[in-house]
Amino acid sequence: MASTSVSSLIMFIAAMLIAVSVAGTMVTNVGEVSSSIDAKSADAAQKIDTEVDIISDPGSAAVYDDGSGTITLLVKNTGNGRLPNATSNVDVLVDGQYVSDGDRSLTVVDGAEWRPGNVARLDLDRSLSAGSHRVVVIVNGDEEVFEFYV
Repeated sequence: MASTSVSSLIMFIAAMLIAVSVAGTMVTNVGEVSSSIDAKSADAAQKIDTEVDIISDPGSAAVYDDGSGTITLLVKNTGNGRLPNATSNVDVLVDGQYVSDGDRSLTVVDGAEWRPGNVARLDLDRSLSAGSHRVVVIVNGDEEVFEFYV
């Protein structure tokens, strides 16, 4: 009878050790999932608050300077949040070709920061041939398309 009690006690201790191990693993996994959800929701909130509009006139001669090979676009922050005043936060495609950081500059025209309602000038070094062209500007997932003719 004593060996049955000892066997039962050993089984009970083993079951408790397994339960504690499983509980510890679950707590760690729940913490990691919670952190991941927090990070994703902050990123999603920033994307929701981001909205820009290209306000340049596609018929204006100010859009493309043939002498310097520069495309100049005026981009207005029409969202609810402040946007970084850096070219690394803006992706640009001209006629399907990616424009690298070294070939573009971003300057806020009406202030030191790109706040809601402020306009930024985006200058792109790109020689264009005569004809129609398309520029895609992407800021925090918000994509705007600008088409013009040279």
